[in-house]
Amino acid sequence: MTTTTPRPGARRSAEPAPSTSSLLGQWNSAVTSYYVLIGATALLLVIGLVMVLSSSSVESLDDGHSPYAVFLDQAKYALIGLPLLFGLSRAPVRFFQAIAWPALAFSIAFQLTVFTPLGCGAGGNQNWVCIGGFSAQPSETIKLALAIWLGAVLTRKLSLLREWKHAMIPAVPVAGIAVLVVLAGHDLGTALVLILLVAGALFVAGVPMRMFGFAALLAAGLTALLTMTSTNRTDRITSWLSDECDAASSCYQTLHGGWGLASGGWGGLGLGESREKWSYLPAAHNDFIFAILGEELGLIGTLLVLGLFGLLAFAMIRVIRRHPDPFVQITTGAILCWIIGQALVNVAVVIGLAPVIGIPLPLVSAGGSALIMTMAALGVLISFARSEPGAAEALAARPGVVRRSLAVIGRSRG
Repeated sequence: MTTTTPRPGARRSAEPAPSTSSLLGQWNSAVTSYYVLIGATALLLVIGLVMVLSSSSVESLDDGHSPYAVFLDQAKYALIGLPLLFGLSRAPVRFFQAIAWPALAFSIAFQLTVFTPLGCGAGGNQNWVCIGGFSAQPSETIKLALAIWLGAVLTRKLSLLREWKHAMIPAVPVAGIAVLVVLAGHDLGTALVLILLVAGALFVAGVPMRMFGFAALLAAGLTALLTMTSTNRTDRITSWLSDECDAASSCYQTLHGGWGLASGGWGGLGLGESREKWSYLPAAHNDFIFAILGEELGLIGTLLVLGLFGLLAFAMIRVIRRHPDPFVQITTGAILCWIIGQALVNVAVVIGLAPVIGIPLPLVSAGGSALIMTMAALGVLISFARSEPGAAEALAARPGVVRRSLAVIGRSRG
């Protein structure tokens, strides 16, 4: 029997394409949540930095600063957030359980400093602490601390949550205190995000739906009361519902945000080519950065960002479904409703489906405190993903980047 020896230089037959079952196996890998969280977070962070630079350069020049001023601040905050994200991603689950009570107590005490001489405000909100040239938004720390605290408290009472008293106490009163100290600073937007966060934790913990009905009515009534007792909030609702719009109305932002999105078309005007950022659209690099993104990158760019948030949601839901620890499940549910809920509300405001309430787009909008705490929360989620069943073993079994690179170089030389 003869064998055919391939001629030197002859092309080898192509390797068979991976089967559908192989691809599904990789997607169902124990480390899928881990890599999806890292990948989506990194891409959103990069897109955010690019869009902050593009959307803020004109206003920075108009204020007499460098066109890179806001971008450099955002990059600085990202550099602060990266080691925090990395450190928390390496922390064990028991670490978060241990710091639940101290973290929440510290964050509420920090929020109370906005009512001291250190407090400062903007846009009708007294929700910042200013020391010299440094400013921070304490309410952002409450989001992460409250999510971890709810996970720790509800886990201990898991078997009793079908009873009203155990489902309500201490979770609802303590969460109510956290919401009230934020509302005292007139920040209704952040308070609504905190309510979403609490609802997510209670839902994942298994609180009966009939309790959610009562809580929803209570929250709706409280929101209506707070809206009617504030001229600023009433004006925002009235402007949103009105058919007339002028430069002094809150609907002015939504109107120009819609024009920006519409003029972007499918592929956008091009990066840096926005017209609305030339002092037509207020808060172009903050709450309405999604409009600039749509104007410059078009429908494709907006769908990319929405798809990345969808991947984050997928990874979080996967952690909830796969992880055996109820503390991880409840905390992840709370962070899911915080980050994804806040993103959906921001997009709804920009496209005109909700009134302007001052909520930034996570990881994309300019804002140091929001960026740092969102990155910290994602670090917590990455830690949870690392502790999924089989994830630690799979990560330990995979060679490092350097070893893989050397192996590829060796094969190519051979």
